[in-house]
Amino acid sequence: QVQLVESGGGLVQAGGSLRLSCAASGSFFRINAMGWYRQAPGKQRELVAVIPSGGSPNYADFAKGRFTISRDNAKNTVYLQMNSLKPEDTAVYYCNADFFLKRGDYWGQGTQVTVSS
Repeated sequence: QVQLVESGGGLVQAGGSLRLSCAASGSFFRINAMGWYRQAPGKQRELVAVIPSGGSPNYADFAKGRFTISRDNAKNTVYLQMNSLKPEDTAVYYCNADFFLKRGDYWGQGTQVTVSS
């Protein structure tokens, strides 16, 4: 079985920064794409950023210039550096990954990010 565990969420003032981490563990050959999504209260889950196993990352428009996604394949970990945070960035942030030879994709349990004004 595969597990994704996020960490790094919390409460920060507007303009501040947070760094989220998500580590994959369990039985798998290789991780394909890894990404971050978020869901604010009363809203649908939306893509924040995704990074393939090789190639350039893609960002949602709201994340461009403020957020940076990266991964450490040796540690099976994906990161999301979030700078210049705004109150509207408040949401539960979820890690997502798909794995070579495994059907579907996998989700972490989510980590709360709260940005105060």
